[in-house]
Amino acid sequence: MTKSRPERRSWAEPYKIKMVERLKMTTPAQRKQAMETAGFNTFLLLSEDVYIDLLTDSGTSAMSDYQWAGMMMGDESYSGSQNFYNLEANIKKHYGYEYIIPTHQGRGAEHLLSKICIKPGDFVPGNMYFTTTRLHQELAGGTFVDIIVDEAHDPMNLNPFKGNVDLQKLEDLILRVGADKIPYVSVAATVNMAGGQPISMENLRAVHTYCQTHNIKIMLDATRAVENSYFIQQREVGYADKSVAEILKEFCSYTDGCTMSGKKDLLVNIGGFLAINDTKIYEEARNLVVVYEGMHTYGGLAGRDMEAMSRGIEEAVQDDHIRARVGQVEYLGDKLIEWGVPIVRPVGGHAVYLDAKMFLPHLTQDQFPAQTLAAELYIDSGVRSMERGIVSAGRDLKTGKHHYPKLELVRLTIPRRVYTQAHIDVTVESILDVFERREEISGLEMVYEPKYLRFFQSRFIRL
Repeated sequence: MTKSRPERRSWAEPYKIKMVERLKMTTPAQRKQAMETAGFNTFLLLSEDVYIDLLTDSGTSAMSDYQWAGMMMGDESYSGSQNFYNLEANIKKHYGYEYIIPTHQGRGAEHLLSKICIKPGDFVPGNMYFTTTRLHQELAGGTFVDIIVDEAHDPMNLNPFKGNVDLQKLEDLILRVGADKIPYVSVAATVNMAGGQPISMENLRAVHTYCQTHNIKIMLDATRAVENSYFIQQREVGYADKSVAEILKEFCSYTDGCTMSGKKDLLVNIGGFLAINDTKIYEEARNLVVVYEGMHTYGGLAGRDMEAMSRGIEEAVQDDHIRARVGQVEYLGDKLIEWGVPIVRPVGGHAVYLDAKMFLPHLTQDQFPAQTLAAELYIDSGVRSMERGIVSAGRDLKTGKHHYPKLELVRLTIPRRVYTQAHIDVTVESILDVFERREEISGLEMVYEPKYLRFFQSRFIRL
């Protein structure tokens, strides 16, 4: 009997490999020692001791020959670099904003925006917090308020747009504190802490219309807006026949500006920008960037880095690129779902998130289950992931008590154009091995905690 062919043909990456980097192979004993030395914090591991690095997709992607060629054309003039004008042109073309301030990375843009727009006593509503974004808002005297839809806090909910803003929550906040106390609505696309979940075009359009009636600006974290645009193309009615580039341009048109870490969507190792339509904010940012970053035409970046980011924009919005990028993440997620491993669903755009509460139900949140699981996965196979739970959530600045997020996650972040399907299969096998012996795993105790963004440098010991 002839075997029938599958209904859908396999896809392959829209690129070929022309340079490789050797990886170090380690033993379980070596990895256990490395993890203990790192205080059970995957951020403190030496990169040479990591086999498959899924810590982050920030600055870890592989650049193309087109980008590397651009690096050789860096105009390193102190002022008026041609590479800045190339970058400015491509941002205007694909994102649509009027004024551009380059920064060394995304948090440089967050710093400028927060310092300019937020006053002590202000409230900044957003569709779930992000670590550096919220900290900059708090340091400026603001208070972050979560206005994301409730479904975002449920790992098993299959809402295709769990990054959506709950308009009723936004209205309730305005009625409580007044529109004059809200400098802007902070919208992330996609929502990292919710599992890489997108916001729909319909929802952002509705938020835009509502905010216009109250004269409140919308500021976009556009770090992964290309991925968000791909999800709109795939999931939202009316967009299947539009290109990702077209969707991205429309999406940004419902916002007043954005902060950008080019180290994600834009396929570079360093760089970011603040883009804005408001002349007054731009003038202030153009002055402050000279104080904190560098001249307004380089903002802490070399000309070659700006050229690589400019060319990265051109590549990022190509449909075949983003389809393969998200497809690799979906492959990992589908494999884990097939084996019954608890993850955040639907699968996000840049990472698969293990649900540590369900994975290690015998551990309380005070025993840091996500931090524990990330450490255990590394010891098993050399795969490095990261915690996105109580450690990342930090403490309330007023009470000093832990924030207790509903989501306690381990993020397996896929760098762009770096790993093969075989690397993903190794990751799946390691997770399954840890899952099979999950009841034997004990939690952690925090023994060192820095003042800010503790997940980067905290240290732990086994209970």
